[in-house]
Amino acid sequence: MSLIQETDYGTPKSRTEKLVTISVDGRAVTVREGTSLMRAAMEAGIGVPKLCATDMLDAFGSCRLCVVEVEGMRGTPASCTTLAAEGMKVSTQTDRLKRIRKGVMELYISDHPLDCLTCAANGDCELQTQAGAVGLRDVRYGYEGENHLGQAKDVSNPYFQFDASKCIVCSRCVRACEEVQGTFALTIAGRGFDSKVSAGLGSDDFFSSECVSCGACVQACPTATLEEKSVVEIGLPEHSLVTTCAYCGVGCSFKAEMRGEELIRMVPYKDGKANRGHSCVKGRFALGYATHKDRILKPMIRDHYLQPWQEVSYEEAIAFAAAKLRGIQAKYGRGSIGAISSSRCTNEEVYLVQKMVRAGFGNNNIDTCARVCHSPTGYGLSTTYGTSAGTQDFDSVEDSDVILVIGANPTDGHPVFASRMKKRLRQGARLIVIDPRRIDLVKTPHVEADYHLPLRPGTNVAMLTALAHVVVTEGLMDEAFVRERCDWAEFQDWATFVSDPARSPEAVESVTGVPAMDVRAAARLYATGGNGAIYYGLGVTEHSQGSTSVMAIANLAMATGNIGRRGVGVNPLRGQNNVQGSCDMGSFPHELPGYRHISRDEVRETFESLWGVKLDEEPGLRIPNMFDAAVEGTFKGLYVQGEDILQSDPDTKHVSAGLAALECLIVQDLFLNETANYATVFLPGSTFLEKDGTFTNAERRINRVRRVMSPKNGYADWEVTQLLAHALGMDMHYSHPSEIMAEVAATTPSFAGVSYPLLEEKGSVQWPCNEAHPEGTPIMHIGAFMRGKGKFVITEYVATDERTGPRFPLLLTTGRILSQYNVGAQTRRTANVAWHEEDLLEIHPHDAEMRGIRERDWVKLDSRAGSTSLRAKITDRVAPGVVYTTFHHPATQANVITTDFSDWATNCPEYKVTAVQISPSNGPTDWQEEYRELSEESRQIAPVLDAAE
Repeated sequence: MSLIQETDYGTPKSRTEKLVTISVDGRAVTVREGTSLMRAAMEAGIGVPKLCATDMLDAFGSCRLCVVEVEGMRGTPASCTTLAAEGMKVSTQTDRLKRIRKGVMELYISDHPLDCLTCAANGDCELQTQAGAVGLRDVRYGYEGENHLGQAKDVSNPYFQFDASKCIVCSRCVRACEEVQGTFALTIAGRGFDSKVSAGLGSDDFFSSECVSCGACVQACPTATLEEKSVVEIGLPEHSLVTTCAYCGVGCSFKAEMRGEELIRMVPYKDGKANRGHSCVKGRFALGYATHKDRILKPMIRDHYLQPWQEVSYEEAIAFAAAKLRGIQAKYGRGSIGAISSSRCTNEEVYLVQKMVRAGFGNNNIDTCARVCHSPTGYGLSTTYGTSAGTQDFDSVEDSDVILVIGANPTDGHPVFASRMKKRLRQGARLIVIDPRRIDLVKTPHVEADYHLPLRPGTNVAMLTALAHVVVTEGLMDEAFVRERCDWAEFQDWATFVSDPARSPEAVESVTGVPAMDVRAAARLYATGGNGAIYYGLGVTEHSQGSTSVMAIANLAMATGNIGRRGVGVNPLRGQNNVQGSCDMGSFPHELPGYRHISRDEVRETFESLWGVKLDEEPGLRIPNMFDAAVEGTFKGLYVQGEDILQSDPDTKHVSAGLAALECLIVQDLFLNETANYATVFLPGSTFLEKDGTFTNAERRINRVRRVMSPKNGYADWEVTQLLAHALGMDMHYSHPSEIMAEVAATTPSFAGVSYPLLEEKGSVQWPCNEAHPEGTPIMHIGAFMRGKGKFVITEYVATDERTGPRFPLLLTTGRILSQYNVGAQTRRTANVAWHEEDLLEIHPHDAEMRGIRERDWVKLDSRAGSTSLRAKITDRVAPGVVYTTFHHPATQANVITTDFSDWATNCPEYKVTAVQISPSNGPTDWQEEYRELSEESRQIAPVLDAAE
């Protein structure tokens, strides 16, 4: 069920479309059978007072404000829990009901602060609104008796406070935590008059509880009991605009609520089709980075990265950058410069960067951060299905019967979608988790995986092929689907391959480390349990066999017929907010927008005729190739838009050597990030709050980004890119991002129907959106695959070259945590650091004991590539022989450890498998100290001299 508009104030919609007609206050209204009387009254244009009811939650019927009279029914039933039946005659406004409601409301107010009816939350408090609705103006009862007015506020959470004296114990916050978020952190403690909301058993406050600060409780609260601290400190907003979150690939819609140009709060938008009115701690609250003191708002230049920065005008900085780039090309050749576009920027902005490279630089040296995360998704799914994207919309999970999660941690990486997934699991869907680590989904309140297959890092292909072995050898495939929809000859070759006894669960048990009986049981469940959906993440793609793993997943879904309808599919959980869009817009060196190869004459001609230039038909350099060429001395200039490649890319020492060898490094970002240590030009970036455009999320949903405040740096990112293009001699003139999207639509078949007016009308659309799909495509491959026949691919398991041994006996894998985002440039500059002040190394108790390591000890982490130090966290979430860390803090330098091994097809780095050794340490390594000193030196800004000087 959806999180919104799927309940009639708690009453589930009838599965049938049977209609009933009732009378409400003399008005006839026809509704679906199973509709609540409250909803039926609303359909008739009649509002019924309420406090405990909200369309986000199931019906509860505790507040007694929504009572009605029904002819022939005793008493005054709650309208939120009473269902409409044919011929009912309902009264919502009688003298008896008015007396009841006013009396109930008077009791609520009598245990409320004295200023209730005139407090500062006026206009933002349902209790006040409903008091007015029932006509209450005075309270007869005094405050001399027992009450709750002396209770202390809980201000432990960085973002909101809990004022128990204003709580009416309606349970909406508790129910929101359970039904919407699925964390079950809140409860009602005590009985009768002593009932109160408690932040979980054994917790003294919200901060120390299991609360994940998603904001669902704050949003659900009908009083000022749970309230954002920003509202308390600044006041209520006076206008709002709907925009799209710039954190993960879920793409949540929010109302940015403003007072002038000051952001007061972000409220999840109920009509947002990706999030359905829910949010997480990052999108809801972690926006302080937009006004953080570290933000750089003026352009800067320097001749060498060890010199102090000089603040200059945009004109000077752009002219300096353009002269450097043209000078490098004159000296080293046309291919000696390139660019890396950002998956944090809008579709329109990354489109302009790839256009500037191809039409301005004259080469195809353009790449994007998808290179180091989901490039295997593009290769694998385009090969097997014909499109470089996931197959479903997020709503599809509501019809899933079996959910297989492999190499993903949705509760931390994609928490809003994880809440929807957990809701479906609580309703009865079955769960298979394939992950080296015991992620939260394996066992969380009211959700437990049927099977957790904790495979050894690097053995995904062996595991997926073993699952396929069971499906084929036990006759569990959907032969009718395969014969109709796929290449039958290729399927037979593949079936013969996976049926080999050498690929059985028993044969690969020594490779994966997972008992064969568990693998067989999981395969049977996925193949026979109904609608089977696969969700995967970076634990699949960031391997030397990342592309092979994606194709193995595609094979498994096709063999079982789990493609082309709701509830099934292959669903990559994209990491950054616009990583899908940056790929769609042609940010790879071999593809123009729409995933069309640069070597295709007819594709190049489309852009050449529009841009008025001849395009190079040879693919350009990928990101790793750029670093290699820089070290070799043939690549000398790089423009980096909104990416911190020095912190995020593998083998940090090699990356730093490449950056140091450049003659011109242009960084466009919000902050002087780690990459800017080596920059010679810094162009200030703008936040998503300061620009117009679109993002494309993990479900191919194109969502509007709307400017809610003026750019503090003076320009949106697309405008800065256009200024640089002008300085390079390009004829690039756009006055608004809508014009850029119009060009995308004119040149890219899958976006042919996309326009800003359509997005305003529909809210969002999913590509392909064109003449064949004028309102977009929620579910892909219905009836036929985009490539025609689905392609089965042989997926031979090839062990990674990164092996353990006596010197490096453990395997390191990496991931993310809920409160932080990617390299932490944004979230570290918010109160989210309270939950994750540093990266920790998770190590199993057995491995820790063998090495004499205790909780919170400093440990040295060594690999063939380098060394770093961080503190230890001893836990059985990882298996013996496996260690795990996050990479959100630059002080950790986690990627000093990772090697240069990468996916055979796409060069996606193998972050998830690094052989390491752990030993006790006294603190940071020499490399970390040297790097810290370099960072401090490179951030020096020379004083600006006035005219007299």
